Amino acid sequence: QQAIFMVPEISLTPQTLERVNAWFPGRVAVIHSRLTPRQQFDQWWDIREGRYDVVVGPRSALFAPVEDLGLIVIDEEHEWTYKQIETHPLYHARATALEWGRLSGAPVVMGSAPPDVETYHAATRGLHTLLELPDRVSAGPDRVSRLAQVQVCDMRRELREGNRSIFSRALAQGLKDCLAGGHQAILFLNRRGASSIVQCRDCGHVVTCRSCSVSLTYHSTQSQLLCHRCNRRSRMPNTCPSCKGIHIRQLGAGTQRVVEEVEKLLPEANVDRLDADATRSGQDMEETLARLSSGETQVLVGTQMVAKGLDVPNVTLVGVVLADIGLYLPDFRAGERAFGLLCQVAGRAGRGEATGQVIVQTYNPEHYAIQAAAAQDYGSLYEYEIESRRELGGPPFNQLVHLVFQDSNENQALRQATETGRMLTRRAEAQGLTDVEVVGPAPGVPSRIRGRYRWHMTLRGQDLLRFMEGLEFPSGCTVDVDPVHVL
Repeated sequence: QQAIFMVPEISLTPQTLERVNAWFPGRVAVIHSRLTPRQQFDQWWDIREGRYDVVVGPRSALFAPVEDLGLIVIDEEHEWTYKQIETHPLYHARATALEWGRLSGAPVVMGSAPPDVETYHAATRGLHTLLELPDRVSAGPDRVSRLAQVQVCDMRRELREGNRSIFSRALAQGLKDCLAGGHQAILFLNRRGASSIVQCRDCGHVVTCRSCSVSLTYHSTQSQLLCHRCNRRSRMPNTCPSCKGIHIRQLGAGTQRVVEEVEKLLPEANVDRLDADATRSGQDMEETLARLSSGETQVLVGTQMVAKGLDVPNVTLVGVVLADIGLYLPDFRAGERAFGLLCQVAGRAGRGEATGQVIVQTYNPEHYAIQAAAAQDYGSLYEYEIESRRELGGPPFNQLVHLVFQDSNENQALRQATETGRMLTRRAEAQGLTDVEVVGPAPGVPSRIRGRYRWHMTLRGQDLLRFMEGLEFPSGCTVDVDPVHVL
């Protein structure tokens, strides 16, 4: 029989492929969108002909022509990237894999640290078999290693005590001690570029994208401004576009700024960066990871790409430069997502014989997700989330459908959203469905992307697919069943 091994992102494919190849030499195929059309065809054909026993890849690997499916493995099953959200059909590969496993009789193994709240809730109710691994497994003789020690640094206190650096005193000293001991470090910041905001100090104007309602990010390596939504590029202004003032300042650090600050702190250190700008191709990423594995790179700075899959025994320090990014998005999964990312990046430290250290910098040390991640306590995070969702009627207690209305004319987008909301409310009342609730419409976050204004609403109820059966929506409306976010 054959198996499919799914990973949440293309960037993780080379690492997973290397491990699986070691178990099944010459019997592993790889499927993902960065292969050339010829490579994709060759892999597809060879899988169909039964020349491979294991298929590794992201969502697309699920549709490989496997003739005799015996197992599906979903690694990091909690990752939202298993949901296709940019193009239709909007499907979740985890749900698709579970259904395929049911139809084919193949077992589906979902692995994650930490698991998705809804998946864990289903397991506690007996819908999945729950297997727990309370200790970290190592390659040592006792097969068990200690989790890294976590220290939370309150950056408000650092500022009050005169430290204006992006590094707390604990992280700065930790980096020095780590490298002095011959070890390596990873610094995590889930924001690309050098500065996330460019602002005029005279009038307060923030430079924004002409097509999207987001601020432009300054990228020092190209000396230009970039919109992370539509990729529009422009020059860094010498004067304010609004008042013509000359006092332009850059606020908010990104990975490029972190690299610059590390090089100031440790001029002799070999520093590398792993993010979407630094690794344009799969080969770039493989070369970056090879330098880290060989010990050439002493400090690796990166976005969420450094949080998953890296297994470098000599990395003993992980620094989270700012844990607050994304924590207060208007999305019910924001806390869970922040917790998962922090736990994953913390897991990169201390995977060898030396004890790992994790330093988490935050302006909100009291936040429940920060505290749970620092204690590496999934139980407390789960209890908070499940009670909050029970109270608010969110998943897994209700189903959600997210509707997004987009148009180049804002009034048209709002009109479509308002009329659709009224129609849905009347339909629920006519059917006597007291559990169906229409939330919104409200401006999307962001409210404009690529010149198209966005208004959105959320449906909440028990059986929304039956409720919506036969409905037609405006052409500019996107209907997302079981959304991974509601922005």
